[in-house]
Amino acid sequence: MLEILERIAADSNDIGLMVELFDTLRPQRATDGARATANVRTLCQLLKGNPAHAQALGRYARTLLSSRRHASLYTEIGVLSNDGFFTEFKRRIAYRILPPALGDEYLSDALDQVVYKRTDHLWIAAVPAADWLALIDVISLHEEEEQPQLMLPGLLEAIRTLSYRVCAIGLEPKLTNFHTEMETYESPFMVQNFEVNAYLDNYQRRLAGDEAALEDARHLLVMLDQCDGVVAKIRKKALSQGTSIALTYLLVTLTQSIARLRKLLFLVDVSGELPAAAAAELNLLAATHAPHQQEGPPSPRRSAAVGLGLELIKAHNHKYLLRDLMRDNIDLLARNVTENASHTGEHYVASQRKELTGMFVSSAGAGVVIGFMALFKILMSYLRAAPLVEAFLFSMNYSLGFMFIHLLHFTVATKQPAMTASRIAAGLHSKDGRNIDIDSMAELCVKVIRTQNMAVLGNLATAIPTAWLIALAWPWLTGHQLVSPEKAMRLLRDIDPIHGPTLIYAAIAGVCLFVAGLISGYYDNKALYTRWSQRIAQLRGLRWLLGPERLARLGVYMENNLGGLMGNFFFGILLGVMPLLGFLLGLPLDIRHVTFSSANFATAMVGLDYHVSWELVLTSVAGFLAIGTVNLLVSFGLALWVALRSRQARFKQGWQLLKALGRRFRQGPVSFFFGSQAEEAELSDTAVATEKASK
Repeated sequence: MLEILERIAADSNDIGLMVELFDTLRPQRATDGARATANVRTLCQLLKGNPAHAQALGRYARTLLSSRRHASLYTEIGVLSNDGFFTEFKRRIAYRILPPALGDEYLSDALDQVVYKRTDHLWIAAVPAADWLALIDVISLHEEEEQPQLMLPGLLEAIRTLSYRVCAIGLEPKLTNFHTEMETYESPFMVQNFEVNAYLDNYQRRLAGDEAALEDARHLLVMLDQCDGVVAKIRKKALSQGTSIALTYLLVTLTQSIARLRKLLFLVDVSGELPAAAAAELNLLAATHAPHQQEGPPSPRRSAAVGLGLELIKAHNHKYLLRDLMRDNIDLLARNVTENASHTGEHYVASQRKELTGMFVSSAGAGVVIGFMALFKILMSYLRAAPLVEAFLFSMNYSLGFMFIHLLHFTVATKQPAMTASRIAAGLHSKDGRNIDIDSMAELCVKVIRTQNMAVLGNLATAIPTAWLIALAWPWLTGHQLVSPEKAMRLLRDIDPIHGPTLIYAAIAGVCLFVAGLISGYYDNKALYTRWSQRIAQLRGLRWLLGPERLARLGVYMENNLGGLMGNFFFGILLGVMPLLGFLLGLPLDIRHVTFSSANFATAMVGLDYHVSWELVLTSVAGFLAIGTVNLLVSFGLALWVALRSRQARFKQGWQLLKALGRRFRQGPVSFFFGSQAEEAELSDTAVATEKASK
């Protein structure tokens, strides 16, 4: 470290010596904050003991800073560009493979050369803020008057650039068309730009020696708060009207630009007060960067400068990470997808026995259709078609069958978890605002379990008899059995949970169910965002064919059911293509679905003329029940995880919830699964009381 200090020349513009100096401060492990702190304090002590080295280092640092442009560092690092999500995504991938060329013109390039390791922000943040401020004080001790003027021009230029960017993004048609109030009233995005330009013009005149009074930035902060309010309204509106990746990207970029603009204004404003948002951040900064070398905490402005520096370094280290880009932009879209799924999931949560009975009837209807779908799949397998043709036939059988079930308003039990998981995540609420209300959560989970149990029973109650009757009637219609004994044994081996990868295939089907749920939510969101009902109602050809009233009803139906139809269609594609994908990749990929497995079991029993051992029957029944359990658990677990992540919720009371569910089960096992008359009466009384209170 001392040898590097001796080689530093005050008028040198070589960044290499600064890189070497930072290499001596960097600990071997990025998480070793104690070593990093010791290194910074050692450098500080060396400079205090040798003022000539401190003066040379200070002038060297100022030479590096004064010879480079600063504005791009404050406006680009940690703030998404205006290029769009997919352009930014491709750019990050390209730069991760081959980084861009670095020059000597921009301060951001110098930062890229000095803190070149992706983990540098960890040890830099671990050093207390007071130690960094002490080091800055040592190297700037001899030329204190020049220091403010060194960074100020770049900060002012960055403020003007960010203000124009906020104004431009705020006037994007994707925002103004979505939030039409900005066209009716004066846009806060335009007003803030006018105010910022006036503020900076007065600031420049004051720097030039004019004695004109300079107003503080509090009025600008109010305008930025109004811009944040518009962004919040658009986000809230997007939850009910849908969103897109482009709109989400614009909102993230706008939020980041406003936040950076607010921080820069606080740094340059000489008379303004600290905004509440910045105060909260600085309180956190003071808590994590406790001072060690001075009695009191750093001044708010100096702490804000250190905080901004840490933020820029961390954002620089992460500027090519895809994870951060996905996290910042996908959360709102995922929230909308799961929010639409949760609204659909409300139909899958029964509170009364009448609703449970309705769910059983609806599921029984689906079981009949699936019995015939199982027949069609067996017949298609006899065609001995090419793998690609067979995959297409199987996919169409699944897709059209599931879509037909949806059109008839029937219910497939395994389609519920992706919806009910989102409903449970949406139901996370607390009485005191801090802790999850375990009782209400347990009550909701019990309702979900009852409804799911009734749906499974409904599917099995008709899928098995339907397949059995078809297999019995087949010889009367065709003169031969539907399946040979060899084919029947293969069908039973496919649902054997012990001697084959049956449960793994069931888990794959659960993943397909989860993906289908996401697809369903995505298309529901898309139908709302793009106003499908209005667009369909404007089709002149269909209006002439169907009439305006029928066309309007068709548009409303498609907007409300597009997600369900597309989710079922793509779910069938996933189920049909999975075996082909396994064949092409040479991997053991296949699917097992509970209702199809139960239908195949009934078909196999007829094909074997019931000449089977009781052990094989027991194994087969346990097999399709285990398949159903894995289908439900995998799809429900994945859907619940995504729903919680999209709401940025971390549910840590799982053990308490399990104990609450166990307590309810012990109190009444039968009522736990099927409800009771006492609960029915209690729900009726609650509904009556609620209705009276509303009146």
